[in-house]
Amino acid sequence: VSDLAIIGIYYFQDGAYLREELQYLLDNDIKDKGEYQLTNALENMKNKGTIFVPGQVTEWLDCGNKDATVFTNQRYLEYLKERGEKLVAASAKITNSVIIEPVYIGENAVITNSVVGPHVSLSADAVVEDSRLSNSIVQTAATVRHANVAASMIGNSASVTGKPADLSVGDFNVLRV
Repeated sequence: VSDLAIIGIYYFQDGAYLREELQYLLDNDIKDKGEYQLTNALENMKNKGTIFVPGQVTEWLDCGNKDATVFTNQRYLEYLKERGEKLVAASAKITNSVIIEPVYIGENAVITNSVVGPHVSLSADAVVEDSRLSNSIVQTAATVRHANVAASMIGNSASVTGKPADLSVGDFNVLRV
């Protein structure tokens, strides 16, 4: 018993062992409240001798919904900037655009005639053209064109064209306004 909580950040030196325990849960249909629980696999590992070492955090950030995830992204980008981390990939192509830090720009992302930031994470292969993005997450291979996007999440390979302002667009969706 302790005053520590599991908050969803884990590091495993032996990922194969974790996979075995997760497979055991699936094979034996072990669920709590109708869902498979990672904590059941962790308990099995502990009972078989795995030693878990807790870490301490100074801030607990949630990613349970769009607004919480966008806020967590904002705080994380601020943290990375304070540490002096390099947040713009060398392969990113930025043309005739303004970048307002902190932002993360992934490998091979393309930004043209746009204003990006603050607090934007733009994943690998994302494309932003003639747009304004702030406080948002744009995932891998997503496209934003002719849009004003704020406080939003845009999924993998999704496409947004037009003038939306507050979005949550899932993977592979297309939105034209």
